[in-house]
Amino acid sequence: MLAALVLALGASATLPDPQLLASRELLVPVEGIARKALRDNFDERRGKRAHEALDIMAARGTPVLAVDDGKVAKLFRSDAGGITVYQYDRDERFIYYYAHLDRYAKDLAEGQLLKRGQVLGYVGTTGNAPPNAPHLHFTIFKLGADKRWWKGTAVNPYPYLTGSVETTLASQKSGS
Repeated sequence: MLAALVLALGASATLPDPQLLASRELLVPVEGIARKALRDNFDERRGKRAHEALDIMAARGTPVLAVDDGKVAKLFRSDAGGITVYQYDRDERFIYYYAHLDRYAKDLAEGQLLKRGQVLGYVGTTGNAPPNAPHLHFTIFKLGADKRWWKGTAVNPYPYLTGSVETTLASQKSGS
């Protein structure tokens, strides 16, 4: 519904952020995982820090898919995230962050244009992920004006991946 509105208007840059993300109808980023199987663990604590992501459990080696069209901003390895991909959305207003990958897809490169559903890598346990719990750590970051891939405000991807964003937005408006 929102996607049709955006196409009709032809101006995604003028939509408020929640409506823009909702209009993208993001794909579940792990092949074979149904929307209803996702669990909202964005607000859970991980030690002293907030999690601010979804952990999507899957077998090691399951393909990880681009949730939206965009561009590879950075391929990065870190102690916490392990093998990661930072993907700009098509307007470079958001970063989609994929972590704990087992490996990258063959020939994936920084600056590469991506299509929704394209394989980016494979589920794993790199970084600080428990070795017996392969999963994709996925989140969305709202970028600042400087568009730095490593900086941004975390956005809970759960309502955008499950299609429940309209319900979430309505409850936020009503204050419940």
